[in-house]
Amino acid sequence: MGENLHAGHRERMKKEFLTNGFTPDMPEHKMLELLLFYCIPRIDTNDIAHELLNKYGDIAGVLDAPVDELVTFKGITENNVGLLKMIIPIARHYIDKKNSAKLIFNNINEVGDYLLNKFFGFNEENFVAVSLDGKGKLLSFDILSKGDISSVGVSTRDLIQLAFKTNATCIVIAHNHPGGVALPSNEDIAITEAVNIALKQIGVRLLDHIIVANSDYISMNQTSKYQYIFK
Repeated sequence: MGENLHAGHRERMKKEFLTNGFTPDMPEHKMLELLLFYCIPRIDTNDIAHELLNKYGDIAGVLDAPVDELVTFKGITENNVGLLKMIIPIARHYIDKKNSAKLIFNNINEVGDYLLNKFFGFNEENFVAVSLDGKGKLLSFDILSKGDISSVGVSTRDLIQLAFKTNATCIVIAHNHPGGVALPSNEDIAITEAVNIALKQIGVRLLDHIIVANSDYISMNQTSKYQYIFK
């Protein structure tokens, strides 16, 4: 009897979602409960949803949680945690594809918005390059290094090779500060200066260094304190 009631509850929630989606006033535990239906069969996921939210604060925290922690919760195994871990990469890919029709940037703010989507859901530092032609057409987006830039370093040689490979006229470099603020460190300033000098030697212009933090970014070239680097 209990199993029938539980199955009926699942089916009602699934149908309601397909009809109405997530309503603005739907509590997060209900959203997570529904998602867990597809991960965990035949177990009441309401309690699990509450436990996860109590530990991680919100759905974003749950999706970012390490696999080895998630599998300690009842009903979650390495087998079914994969669905949770697919959500952010698929969402990032979806956003990228939705925006890929616009391959020509008219100003640096459009590049910044493009990079916000590219860095969506990244929990580690990534250093990237956006190669453009003289009209602002996107030639390539490349991740050049991962991890703390101060320890991993940035290879100006790799950037020069990339510029030759893509036949770029201009390049925007960017990196993210996961969980931090979008302000350049002394290391970021030094890297920008070195990259600018290296690219100038081959006739390629460094347009900007954009630093992304969560849903915010800073353009170093649009910040008066750092504009001297790009002259």
